[in-house]
Order: sequence, then C-alpha cells, then structure tokens
Amino acid sequence: MRIGSREVGYPHLLATALFLTLLVGIAVGASTSATTYGAFNPEWDGASGVSAVATETDTEYRVAFATDDYGGVDAAETVAFVISPERSYSDAEAARVESFVRAGGTLVVADDFRPHSNDLLDRVGVAARVNETPLRDERHNFRSGALPVATRTATDPYTEDVEQLTLNHPATVRPNGSAVLVRSSNFSYLDRDADDELDDDEPLRSYPIVTVEPVGAGDVVVVSDPSVFINAMLERPDNRAFAAALIGPHETALLDRSHVDERPPLRVALYLLRGSPLLQFFVGATVLGAVAVVSRRGFES
Repeated sequence: MRIGSREVGYPHLLATALFLTLLVGIAVGASTSATTYGAFNPEWDGASGVSAVATETDTEYRVAFATDDYGGVDAAETVAFVISPERSYSDAEAARVESFVRAGGTLVVADDFRPHSNDLLDRVGVAARVNETPLRDERHNFRSGALPVATRTATDPYTEDVEQLTLNHPATVRPNGSAVLVRSSNFSYLDRDADDELDDDEPLRSYPIVTVEPVGAGDVVVVSDPSVFINAMLERPDNRAFAAALIGPHETALLDRSHVDERPPLRVALYLLRGSPLLQFFVGATVLGAVAVVSRRGFES
C-alpha cells in the first residue's frame, strides 16, 4: 500500500493500530479511577452516574479538587455534593464551604461510617449529625436486611417524585431539630452489635435517613448513606429521582472531591488547564508550534 510517496506494508499498519490502541488505553487509565464513590469511576461503586443525572436535568457538572472552586460558582444556582470525605476539612476550607451555603448554595453531605462529615457539619453550623450505627430492615429491603428500603418520605422539593430510597448498608441521621425528609420503615432497627440480627435491645422503629436545615440563605441536606449516589444504586427505586430532585433546580452541580485520594492524571491536567489562562496560552502556543514544525517538514520533503 502506498501513502503519498511512501510504501506502507501491513506490518506498519499493524504497528500503528497497536500504538493507537495503547494510546487509547493510556488515556482511559489516566482519566478514570477505581475509587469508591469516585467521580471518574464508571464501575458499580463509582459516582460517575451523578454526571449523567446532571446531563438529564440540563445542569452543568463540575468536579472540584479544591475548596477554592466554591468561590467560582454562583452559590444560589449551585448544588454541591460532599460524599464520604477521607480527610478532615481545615478551618479555612470549611469556611469556604460555609460561605457558599450562607450565600444561597445547597450543600449535600452524604456519609455513613467516616467521622469527617460530622466535623464539616459542625464547622458549617449544621445541627444534624450522622449516627454511625448500621441500620437494617428485615421486612422492607432489597434482597437482604442490609439493603433496607426507606419507605417514608416528606412532601418537599428535595424529594419530588421520591416515594422511597433504596439503601446499601446505611447509617441514620440525628436531626437535632433539622427537618426530616426521608425515614426508614417502622420495621427497621439499629444493629448496635453488628451481628446482622435483631436483638431484644434493638427496638423496631422508623429512623431519619435524610434531613434538611437552612444555613444563612442556603440549605444543607444530610444523607446517611453515600451509596445512594453510586452507579449501581442509582438504578434502584427512587434513588435517581432523588438525585434529580437535588440537582435539577440548579444551574451547576459541583462534586467536591477535595478530600479524597482520587487524582486521575488527565483529569487533573484538564482541571489545572481550565483554571489557568497562562497555562492555556502556553499549551496553545506549544501545540501551534508543533503543528508548524510538522507542516514545514512535510513541505520540505
């Protein structure tokens, strides 16, 4: 096979195909992650599906690697998700989040058994706390008592079209005066000794799962199960509708990944590029220079 003035054989084509396949593999690996609740994890335990919900509701979707990004959005038109952070927020970082909420932003904090979300709630000025005790329900569940179905929902814009939530090894919320939006059924119980069985000292009753509390001009929604937003659970009733109710009224959905170890190199590079006009100029100049050099060599040959 002849391309231009060169004879190209099938070994060359095969090598080129393998090289392109390798490049695609590297690009995919550099832009995805395997982190649980990860924004760039397309597997069952990732939260990449949140971006799909944003697309369905015509909402701009952003991932934040630093709390500085809270200052770059219109708070009154933005909902921000903090999903099971792995590290505590510093005073300065928590102050940025609080300023966002007080300016009219909606903050969704979803967690179960990590302590850092409660610390953030305290710093933001929210009374509700996640109670880090497993909840089970042997009657209303999906496949097992460890996946209870919360059957009691309040009438509220944040629970529009939501009649239930399907949970995955959840905790509960201590409202401490916050309004309760979603509760478990009357057949649920706190498994205090984690033996996966109902004991005499574990009474059956309904427990808060989702609360909302005003802070300044904004709202803070507390969800005691971050798994509600993972890809596999978004397909269970009515988790996707809940995510859509939280995201839909806003122009921007911000997924805060500033306190987790999720840093796909390509995503970080694009994030840095978007936030730096100087870097954009440098990259653009480099690309144009490379194109000019290649074009000149092609002309000379």
